[in-house]
Amino acid sequence: MLDRESLAAIAEQISALMAANRDYLVSLDQVNGDGDLGISMDDGFRALAEYLAAQEQTDLGQLLRGAAKAFNGAAPSSLGTILSFGMMGMARSLRGRTEADAVAAAQALQAGVDAIMGKAESKPGEKTILDALVPGVTALAEGAGAVVRGEFPLGELLARAAEAAARGSEATREMEAVHGRAAYSASRSIGVLDGGSVVGRLIFEALAAWAA
Repeated sequence: MLDRESLAAIAEQISALMAANRDYLVSLDQVNGDGDLGISMDDGFRALAEYLAAQEQTDLGQLLRGAAKAFNGAAPSSLGTILSFGMMGMARSLRGRTEADAVAAAQALQAGVDAIMGKAESKPGEKTILDALVPGVTALAEGAGAVVRGEFPLGELLARAAEAAARGSEATREMEAVHGRAAYSASRSIGVLDGGSVVGRLIFEALAAWAA
């Protein structure tokens, strides 16, 4: 069940994983970006975790609205803004709710992905974070009902979603970049793993670790 406490715990788990992968994300971003990906994601998710840990508000929509602002303020980068769009989409989906089961949480994540695609005018297959987020969220949506019915545990579903996100991230090696600095030399981006997609993979890895 997603509520204020579990949301804060998930944010802490994501923050820890981003900190552990800070240098790796920097190295990926140095290939076709400006090299600050690991720094901005570490800073952003740390601020997100600290914000949520300090809140007494129980409305998930309000929590996520504030979280989006805290995150974007600490990670003023293109991916920081994109992830903030996603949090705002989730906030709208969960507005007025103090808890959400697996189905409602999956619907909120889908709303977040939809917000990113709309605001960033991007879609899967363009070598971005969406190439990890979309398959991860799709896996969650497909199995959430079974979790609510008690057919298998949430941890198993989140592990499946993490595997789907990892496969999606790995597939970016064969894609040409469409957005950002890498798009200026799109052909050179082939064979290179997209750093943003790795951030998406790590988010789902953290979710699976939280539920393990």
